[in-house]
Amino acid sequence: MTESSLLLFLIASLLVIITPGQDLILVMSRSLIQGSTAGVATAAGVSSGLLVHTVLTALGLGAILQASEPLFFTLKLCGAAYLIYLGVKLLRTRSTEIELLAASRVNKPLGQLYLQGAFSNLSNPKIAVFYFAFLPQFISAGVQYPTFYLLGLGTAFAVLTFVVKGPIGFFAGYLSEWLRSRRAVLTWMHRTSGVVLMGLGLRLAFERKD
Repeated sequence: MTESSLLLFLIASLLVIITPGQDLILVMSRSLIQGSTAGVATAAGVSSGLLVHTVLTALGLGAILQASEPLFFTLKLCGAAYLIYLGVKLLRTRSTEIELLAASRVNKPLGQLYLQGAFSNLSNPKIAVFYFAFLPQFISAGVQYPTFYLLGLGTAFAVLTFVVKGPIGFFAGYLSEWLRSRRAVLTWMHRTSGVVLMGLGLRLAFERKD
């Protein structure tokens, strides 16, 4: 991976991570209900779930690449189309309010919150599909040891997720109020992420196969 590709991967990953979704809302809600430590524990669970997705995705994509480079390139094109689709959806999102997912005010053990975060992530099929679409955009068909390469990218995404969502969980009370009073920021986050995802998809769609 070149320095420019690595920078693009980091920027795209960060934008996807901070865009409000199921996992981020879960982390913030647990922090608001039970405190900062609960938010961090939930964020750790979410990131652990991503590591499982990483292993499954890397093994699957690595096997496909080793079996057939044309098939892998076709998969990348399908992934590009999916990223463009996600980008369009984000661009069409006007604004989103942070909503509490948990109705119960009963405190839960940190271990249970960790498992809840992991299960929430693992049970979301959209994440698996996203990984299959997102990770191949940063790997060439001729790369050696593709499985390890994909493992590295997926692990980096999972680590970035905790680096971002851990502090968000810790400071969720303040952040939630700040976002509620600034809907324009949420709209900007969705639109920026949408543009980046569409750009990744279009970049690959017009990329020539080596």
